[in-house]
Amino acid sequence: MSDRHTVLYDPEGRIDAELPLDRATHERVARAVLAWSDPAALQPDDYEQVGLLLAGAAHAVAADVRGHASRLPDDDGRRLFAEIVLGEAAGRLSQRSRNLHGVKNKARMLRALYERLDRLQDAVPAAEAPTGVSP
Repeated sequence: MSDRHTVLYDPEGRIDAELPLDRATHERVARAVLAWSDPAALQPDDYEQVGLLLAGAAHAVAADVRGHASRLPDDDGRRLFAEIVLGEAAGRLSQRSRNLHGVKNKARMLRALYERLDRLQDAVPAAEAPTGVSP
């Protein structure tokens, strides 16, 4: 294992807009994580890697949710609820996950973001949908 890492600087948010998500894979990972019951099944570093995978997917889904929600009127309840979910996601996704509990929280957050995205995609007509939104 290397002690090197790369820091991604993407102030324009191009990665969120240009990279399609592999939703099926991320949903399978989330389901698998939520089915785990043995906290000693993985080492802390392994939990952290799974947490990073889930957090990365959740950040991209959150960007899609934000884009769809921004196209709804300010007084629309769906927009308000999306903003609440996004606020909760910001808090949860920034935390390190080196145990089963933390990784399960990230899996639940990812599921909640996908559910919110599905509802918003139904609410925002396709012609108004943000560009670069993953299917």
